[in-house]
Amino acid sequence: MAVFKVFFQEALDSRIIREDTLTRYYEAESETEVHSILSDSSYNIEFVQELSPSHLEYEKEHNEDFKVENA
Repeated sequence: MAVFKVFFQEALDSRIIREDTLTRYYEAESETEVHSILSDSSYNIEFVQELSPSHLEYEKEHNEDFKVENA
């Protein structure tokens, strides 16, 4: 399993504005699985990024809201 960082806007009908981008973290087998999990959400997904081990450690250390959700 890998951890993916999902960049998104809260509403499907909202225009993507970088300053309004939110993030969530998901543990999944693949990027496709993350998209599948979120297909029923109202999120306007901007980008899904698989985190390397070093990037994951950075997120844990520097993001006080860091929380991984299971797929």
